[in-house]
Amino acid sequence: GFRVYQAADGEYGLRVVKERRPSLVILDVGLPAGPDGLDVCRQLRSESDVPIIMLTARDGEIDRVLGLEMGADDYVTKPFSPRELVARVKAILRRAEGPTRNGTAAVVTVGDVEVDVARREARLCGDPVALAAREFDLLAYLAENRGLALSRRQLLDGAWGADWVGDERTVDVHVRQLRKKFSDALPLATVWGVGYRFD
Repeated sequence: GFRVYQAADGEYGLRVVKERRPSLVILDVGLPAGPDGLDVCRQLRSESDVPIIMLTARDGEIDRVLGLEMGADDYVTKPFSPRELVARVKAILRRAEGPTRNGTAAVVTVGDVEVDVARREARLCGDPVALAAREFDLLAYLAENRGLALSRRQLLDGAWGADWVGDERTVDVHVRQLRKKFSDALPLATVWGVGYRFD
């Protein structure tokens, strides 16, 4: 039920994304020519907040972390089931395209940080902060549950969806990215032995 545009290499892929403006990008790390998938991901993320799912034959933790730190929203290792990939695509699109998570428009403001759930925007001192779709989902869920110590599993269920399958340490990678982008202004505390709390 999806319209799919295919590109054989990174340069053509970047051109297709620019011209067609897709709702989501599925990106193979091992591209046959030109820039590899990580380079393409980095360039896409610098120009757009389109959700990105990375595909790779490498399943080492360092590769997953690197892909997520480049701005990917999800990471699928080969071999995988096409049904699983479609389920992940649908889950990401539901979150990226839904007007709000709970059907209630809200702007959560804590200090200099604003999280506008309805517009899917995060701001620091009034200026927009560019976030990947998963980074925003995590920040919004933390903000909506401010004051509560949430485990990684709770954060995955709330921000990624209960049907998401993967390493719980994915949360740590996204938290690192949020802290990097908001610096000391982000009121996000580590609760040792539990997870994180948005104060």
